[in-house]
Amino acid sequence: MLDKRKFYINGQWVSPREANDLNVVNPSDEQACAVISLGAQADTDAAVGAARAAFDDWSQTALGERIELLERLAEIYMTRMDEMGAAISLEMGAPIDMAKAAQAGSGAGHIKNFIRALKAFEFERPLGAHAPDTRLVYEPIGVCGLITPWNWPMNQVTLKVVPAIGSGNTMVLKPSEIAPLSSMLFAEMIHEAGFPAGVFNLVNGDGAGVGSQLSTHPDIDMISFTGSTRAGTAISKNAADTIKRVALELGGKGANIVFADADEKAVARGVRHCFNNSGQSCNAPTRMLVERSIYERAINEAREVAEKTAVGNAAESGRHIGPVVSEVHFNKIQGLIDKGLSEGAELVSGGLGKPEGLDQGYYVRPTVFANVNNDMTIAREEIFGPVLSIIPFDSEEEAIAIANDTAYGLTNYVQTQDSERAARVARRLRSGMVEINGQALGAGAPFGGYKQSGNGREGGVLGLEDFLEVKAVSGIA
Repeated sequence: MLDKRKFYINGQWVSPREANDLNVVNPSDEQACAVISLGAQADTDAAVGAARAAFDDWSQTALGERIELLERLAEIYMTRMDEMGAAISLEMGAPIDMAKAAQAGSGAGHIKNFIRALKAFEFERPLGAHAPDTRLVYEPIGVCGLITPWNWPMNQVTLKVVPAIGSGNTMVLKPSEIAPLSSMLFAEMIHEAGFPAGVFNLVNGDGAGVGSQLSTHPDIDMISFTGSTRAGTAISKNAADTIKRVALELGGKGANIVFADADEKAVARGVRHCFNNSGQSCNAPTRMLVERSIYERAINEAREVAEKTAVGNAAESGRHIGPVVSEVHFNKIQGLIDKGLSEGAELVSGGLGKPEGLDQGYYVRPTVFANVNNDMTIAREEIFGPVLSIIPFDSEEEAIAIANDTAYGLTNYVQTQDSERAARVARRLRSGMVEINGQALGAGAPFGGYKQSGNGREGGVLGLEDFLEVKAVSGIA
């Protein structure tokens, strides 16, 4: 079992001030694979103090120097990509091929994209032709508390650390205590790249401990959090007393609107997208809205995809989905599947219990419900598992109304061969992102949502701006 009890503070790996061990459990076999420490207030204070002490010098470094260090980090990351994928697969259950390509690969992509954005970003710019002697100056906000989730660990760590560090901020990272191994490996890469001591610090802990300590700490200037809406609400309340900036990337309940003229692969594509990462993605299209004239056909196609979706051990190579992350999460998903049955949804495929032959590990049967209405619990709550709800609609207006009838507003999806309708519907959907006909958003597109899906944006230029203050200065040209 791996011993990962130390924290990375002020450029060194240090022991916790007091023992508070927690086992990291491999969700594929339910066995402890590592032990970490949960930090106490003294550990958080030490990390915040190191970041505060480093801020003045780091914030004044030349942009070119910061970019050079990030380019070095990118090189190191690429050489250790397989190692990163293995860590992610072990800690949270992503199948090893997917973990290396998509999970670890997302981190490499974000580092590259932020370097590109930093090189083009104007940190000083004129207000406008009408005011030639007034300039806007973009400056780092200060010490940032970064709290990241377990479901896409490196995706979220790099979406926060890289723009924060590239913009001249210092930081304390608290990764999920469920899946901390990849972040500890990332800290090793930061150290190897040569970032100055105190610029980046890592303290493991849970939300009630280190998470709350960061969100209430008077020397933290900003909190950037990705996770549940419930936790985001608590963080916002904690941060209010010190008027911190709070950026939140929270839950989702994405609608995938499939019109009768959608391409022949639209339904299968949507089901696979819902099941990807064992359904543990905030932008998963978990509500499939299907035009009634093709509804029965869509149900049959969804059944076929679900029945062909293999489930297996994350350590094995292949195109299967792995377990969900923990026993607690497995039980939550089972409870919501049971709720769907009790509220009258039609079970098309999957259902309660584990797949046949997978008794050890947190494996969930790929599940499809039909004849769901938007008032059912499974249509309203974020399940965060491989569970799809199929809802019929009769008109474009009804589809838009159902899609928008949710507390969330992260990503919606539209499937139609009518380009005018696609654009028209996309503009009316109340979400931060809309993907049409399986076309992924471009590199550096802002990631974030409306309503209870959070505030702020991650990725690209807008992801940089989240970590910057704007100062107006008169009398200079």
